This record gives sequence, structure tokens and C-alpha cells, in this order.
Amino acid sequence: MTVEQTRNLRQKLIALALRHQKPGAGSSVAFLTRRTANVKWYDPGPILAPLPWAVVGAVATRHYMPERMTKDLDLIVVADSAGLVRQKLQAAGLKYMGELSVSRSQWLTPANEELDVLEGNESWWPVALSEAQNNRDLQGLPILPLPYLSLMKFKAGRLQDIADMGRMLGQASPKQLELVRVIFRQHAAPDELEDLESIIALGQLEIQ
Repeated sequence: MTVEQTRNLRQKLIALALRHQKPGAGSSVAFLTRRTANVKWYDPGPILAPLPWAVVGAVATRHYMPERMTKDLDLIVVADSAGLVRQKLQAAGLKYMGELSVSRSQWLTPANEELDVLEGNESWWPVALSEAQNNRDLQGLPILPLPYLSLMKFKAGRLQDIADMGRMLGQASPKQLELVRVIFRQHAAPDELEDLESIIALGQLEIQ
């Protein structure tokens, strides 16, 4: 999917949701604000040290919204260290399963858990991964900070990504939202900022 196709799809999804969503039409506030780490995921930290990395994808969202089921752990590293990361994983006994897409490989841990390794090429990834080291979930895994996770999901533009953004940002504090807006002003197109505000509004409607 091209960047323009992703943008058009995102705007259609936002417009559809705005037409139909009513305040308080989602789950209870108690459920929405609950934070858990019921699933204990494989921790590649000891293997990858001292290289910076962070959890992204569905597992990362449980740090900002209710935990949801997923079959694999997604983590991201800077593209420049990708070769060394692969060497470290293989040396630790993980099985290489192939490439899922450009800059995304799949691995199996010794316990047959799926691990997807993404490679960040944009200039902001080193800063994002550095900040992640002090942003740990209840299991202790480094989680991509909310502004960057939101940007990543925004760029992906899939239905689940937009839904995740709405739920995470709808519960974010004013300070957190301002940090998100700063990152978007730096790394998103000017005409995409309106989409961000619409997603925030949708998320806030759910929790009202």
C-alpha cells in the first residue's frame, strides 16, 4: 500500500467513526484504565545487550491501554545494528524463520514463541529507543514511548492501528498528548495533524 493509499484509508476510517461514535459507547472506565502484564513474553534483553531495542506492536500497547491477545512479540532495533542483532539471536539458539516484509524478520525462541524483529530506518529511531530504556511495562520490558508508538501506528494506517491509537490517546494526560503533538509536528505531514486530533477526539469520546 502506498503512502497516499494509507492516508486515504485512514481518513475514511476516522470519518466513519466520527459519524457514528457516541460518548461513553465503549467499555467501562475501570476496564479501559486497567494495566496488566498477564502474558509473560520472551525477554531478549540479556541477548541483545548493550544494543538498544524496544517492544512495539500489540504487546507494547498494554502499557497504555488494556492488554489484548496477540500471538507474537514485536521488537524494533535501529537498522544499522540489524546485522549484529541477527547474529546475537542465532548465537542464542533462536531459529530464523524468514522475512515477513522489508526490514522485518521472524524468529522462533527455544520455547517456540514467535518473535518479529523490525528495523527502524527513520532518523528518530535512536532517540526513541534510548527513551524506551526508561519506559518499562509491568513485566520490565522496554516499551516504545507513546509519541513514537502513536507515530508508528499512524504511519501503518491499518484498522487495528487506528483503533489502538484512539484507545491509547483517549486516556493520555494533557502532558502526554502535547508530547505526541510535538513528535507529529516534527515527523508527520502538516495535513496529517488534523487526523491526529480526530483520533484523539474519538478516543476521548470512548472514555467519557
